[in-house]
Amino acid sequence: MMKIFRLLAASMLLAAFTACQGEDAPPWDPSWNNQGGGGGEAPAVKEPKPRYVWIDCAANFYDYANDRSKIATDLAKIKETGFTDVIVDVRPTNGDVMFNSTVADPLVRIDAWRNGNYVWLERTAEFDYLQAFIEEGHKVGLRVNASINTFVGGCLCPYGLGTDGMLFRDADKKEWATVINAKSGLINTMDLTNHTTDWGTRFLNPANNEVQKFLLQMLADLAAYDLDGIVLDRCRYSDDGLMADFSEESLSKFESFIGSSVANYPSDIFAPGTKDLGNPTTLQKQWLAFRAKTIHDFVAKAADKVHSVNPDIRFGAYVGGWYSTYYTSGVNWASPKYDPSAEYPWASSDYKDYGYADHCDFMFIGAYASATSIWGSNEWSMQGFCSKAAGKFKGDVPFAGGPDVGNSPGFENGGKASIIPDVIDACINSSNGFFVFDLCHIKMYDYWDAFKRGFDKYLADFEE
Repeated sequence: MMKIFRLLAASMLLAAFTACQGEDAPPWDPSWNNQGGGGGEAPAVKEPKPRYVWIDCAANFYDYANDRSKIATDLAKIKETGFTDVIVDVRPTNGDVMFNSTVADPLVRIDAWRNGNYVWLERTAEFDYLQAFIEEGHKVGLRVNASINTFVGGCLCPYGLGTDGMLFRDADKKEWATVINAKSGLINTMDLTNHTTDWGTRFLNPANNEVQKFLLQMLADLAAYDLDGIVLDRCRYSDDGLMADFSEESLSKFESFIGSSVANYPSDIFAPGTKDLGNPTTLQKQWLAFRAKTIHDFVAKAADKVHSVNPDIRFGAYVGGWYSTYYTSGVNWASPKYDPSAEYPWASSDYKDYGYADHCDFMFIGAYASATSIWGSNEWSMQGFCSKAAGKFKGDVPFAGGPDVGNSPGFENGGKASIIPDVIDACINSSNGFFVFDLCHIKMYDYWDAFKRGFDKYLADFEE
């Protein structure tokens, strides 16, 4: 989701579920999904599958940041259209937040494309943004889930606007930023400041203990709200792929992981500037497993933190459905029951142990195929993304899959209302729900009636 749940978050979502903590029974009512529990323990309740719409913070900032009445009006329209849930992004990629937090700064501005230019949009209203969505959403019968962009901390904003976010405001947090194995050598991404050649999101290092502590407290603050779910987006390594992260923290933890030292770091793992894996060595496979373990362990801690504050909030993540290459982001979103080493040459025999699906209550799969690739059985078709994900989740977690109807090839200019019912059909019948990214595109291209037709057809088929 570079372009951009009660999970890809994503940008990139739900097959059956288990509890977040071991074999304990889930603290919530599992009857929300007609598939029942992951082990068949929960009673199967015949109910329609949930339908989610994602509300990206930056893309919808202009409409909602300073106008609660528009939030109320659009949530009523969302409910009328047939959605059951909204996923409200409350932490965009600059790392500031749209809810009350004891550790994160409030979001006061965001860079956005308006009238042919990038400009700063400012928040001047004082109402609690997230609380407004909760109150207005619950009023009309929607479930309200909040998403955060996880391992992010700032932006070098496009077209000369400058910088924003905690990494740029607080020099002491430079060591929290990702260190990449660039062609010119190891470099902290905060030292990449050329506006003409480099701009974009600054990621945090997932292996940094202080980063994790900060994010866990932020999640505790978020879980204090009367939410139905919390979703992690961008819970992964940076957009630099295999070049991230090569910090001293990562080296130290990797050496502990393999039980030996790395003589020539980082070249023994990857040569400077490596972006493609090629034929992986044993050490490279160990490095990929270490990265997946780092994300796995954080997700487990995040699930525990959220449920310690409120056991009734469902916890999950958005991920991209392209599992075959998602290892470059340092993530194994599958069930630990699924062994990728039998299918993919980049996976070590223990890579399966770091699948984190069994720590989630629900997940979101980005079935971000092109407008001409709705049906199919493999990756890069919407139906294929969902069916492949179901096989990798092994019944551990319910998931909703769905499209990006604004950025994926063929969707960029609108005019796709006629295929929306088929898109819904392909995704919702291959997963435990449906989700769409993003609300702004539904509004921009007036897809309301198209989604209502698709949901009405699904519900009519369901009743038969």
